[in-house]
Amino acid sequence: MDLHLANRMGKDRLNRRRLLFFTAIFAFTSVATWFMADLLWQEGLTGIELLLLGLFTVLFAHISAGFCTALVGFYVVNRGGDSARIIKTLTVDEDAPLGPTAIVMPVFNEDVSRVFEGLRVVFRSVQETRQLEHFDFFVLSDSNQPTQWVQEEVAWLELCKQVGGFGKIFYRKRRHSINKKAGNIADFLRRWGRRYRYMIVLDADSIMTGKALVQLVQLMERNPAVGIIQTAPRIVNGETLFARVQSFASRLYSPLFLAGLNYWQQHEGNFWGHNAIVRVEPFIAHCSLPDLPGTEPFGGRILSHDFVEAALMRKAGWAVWLAGEIEGSYEEGPPTLIDSAKRDRRWCQGNMQHIWLLSAQGFRPASRFHLLMGVMGYVSAPLWLLFMLLATVHVFAQVRAPVAEGVPAVFADTTRWPLAIGLFVFTMFLLFLPKFVSVVGALGRPEEAARFGGKGRLIASAITETLISALLAPINMAFNSKFVLFTLLGQGVSWVTQRRDAEGEGTDWREAIITHGGQTIFGVVWGVSAFILSPPFFFWLSPVVVPLMLSIPISILLSKAGLGSAARRLGLFLTPEETATPYELKRLHQNLAECYRHLPPIEPLRADYGLMQAVLDPYVNAMHVTLLRLRRPTEESRDWFALLRARLLRDGPAKLTVKEKMSLLLDAESMMTLHRDLWGCPAEELAEWWRLAMRQYNVLTTAPTTALYR
Repeated sequence: MDLHLANRMGKDRLNRRRLLFFTAIFAFTSVATWFMADLLWQEGLTGIELLLLGLFTVLFAHISAGFCTALVGFYVVNRGGDSARIIKTLTVDEDAPLGPTAIVMPVFNEDVSRVFEGLRVVFRSVQETRQLEHFDFFVLSDSNQPTQWVQEEVAWLELCKQVGGFGKIFYRKRRHSINKKAGNIADFLRRWGRRYRYMIVLDADSIMTGKALVQLVQLMERNPAVGIIQTAPRIVNGETLFARVQSFASRLYSPLFLAGLNYWQQHEGNFWGHNAIVRVEPFIAHCSLPDLPGTEPFGGRILSHDFVEAALMRKAGWAVWLAGEIEGSYEEGPPTLIDSAKRDRRWCQGNMQHIWLLSAQGFRPASRFHLLMGVMGYVSAPLWLLFMLLATVHVFAQVRAPVAEGVPAVFADTTRWPLAIGLFVFTMFLLFLPKFVSVVGALGRPEEAARFGGKGRLIASAITETLISALLAPINMAFNSKFVLFTLLGQGVSWVTQRRDAEGEGTDWREAIITHGGQTIFGVVWGVSAFILSPPFFFWLSPVVVPLMLSIPISILLSKAGLGSAARRLGLFLTPEETATPYELKRLHQNLAECYRHLPPIEPLRADYGLMQAVLDPYVNAMHVTLLRLRRPTEESRDWFALLRARLLRDGPAKLTVKEKMSLLLDAESMMTLHRDLWGCPAEELAEWWRLAMRQYNVLTTAPTTALYR
């Protein structure tokens, strides 16, 4: 069969799949809309009823898209897998050379031990494949805290010494953090991208096995028309109850959705920004992000860059594939509901920016659909809230004209109850059937059920997860509605460090009250008003308003690592990565436990420990200066730096701003001068902070330098 005919057959097959997929969405939405219209229709549709019907149609189409993705995924999984998968092109040929590949990890004020111990695990895993010669590793730092910066440098140097990584592992700190993560990657590509055929992007919490990384490069070599291959990272290392529930749900239900996505999108997939491989040359040539019209939050630089980069790659004619079957791709999720909401706040603004791009010239229809679904992922929340508020107003209006014994018409007309119940059941069918068939499918394969702790524990975990998800849905709806509203009002979002582990006792009452207080008040007012005017309507509304009323204790309980540990002891929310932990994850746990055990007790020096090392320790000082780019400051700058140095030694680092400390760390001459002056200055002329630092210097340097602060 010639190549032209094969491509033609592939195109025809994809068209048939998409026709089936989108026809199913249309059919389910049409049936539900007909039910809703019939339910609302009494003596014609009023204005508010027309608005309700329009909102319902849009929202049910969104639900139907998710259900149909799972439905075709169920079909694919139960017929033995999809023949049209990029993994099928992989051939085992150990002698085939791999293209030069850069593994890049952008970081911003992350847990230094976690970053470099994770990198150590990835490096060792690649080394064990005997393909290390084809890979280089880059830590691309945008950290803006002095201690963070120095600790990253020290950790990089120690890692290179311990694994023989000089010339293979590189560290780069940008002077100016322009355009966040996307700008960091773009800066790397401008400087070093031409040296590499491929780039694999990892997040600070990513782990990928050497086998998975080699497979990605082999797939790229085998498919020269492919621009991006995205893996499906498994969520691991959750400690809190919230994190464990999210990890379990993702691991159990995602195979259906991944298979469904690949079924209809094929070579027009999406890019999630990490745990993926990118072909460097077309990425440089075609994926430069445009500035949007206007200013933030809708305009300016694009925050959610990954969807746009995939669309630009497809526009240029390069394929983008999802390789959900590749094992050995991992990431960590937010530990608490509040941390998840903070991440969603950033994603919301980025996805809302995509509204500009829905009509962008040259984008493929599949790319526009990806962008639309990204927008709907957040816009659906305020639309659902508006729908339910309008429904409340509609019922309240009917209360003013009771039919019998004060019961609203919508409840008094029992002939319409079967229609309302049928619509409710149909909606629940679409929402929960994918979960049900995922559980049944796992139960039907004993070896698969055992990976989740056994049949009984799998069923108990799935039921509990469904109940918790039902409680979280209204709370997340309230969060995302607020985020969309803030974006529409022009409130941008700042770039903050994402908390990735459970520290202390989880969410405290003060944080929970500040974060969820508005939701609680809103839920109480809404629920009490509904109960006073129509108790039956309150019970219909209770799955929404009751979780809002209880959002504070729900958030606190889910943030507890103790409850997460108790669930694990009971065998709840177990995942295959826990019942049979991969070697790379075991190695990471062991390394981190050793690191954190050796954290030195230096509380008075903690805040500026990195700066102390860079000034006091000759080894760290020399290393830091070596990594700086030498510059020739003006005479005015020299005078300013001399003043800062004098203040730092005389008053201590607490008297300087973060910007002033970062400026000193960026100036090689100042760092060499500070080191010399500190050791040559009489003790009485130094701040007490420096005298304490020098007394503890010998003790501190006995701790392993890889044991760094989180």
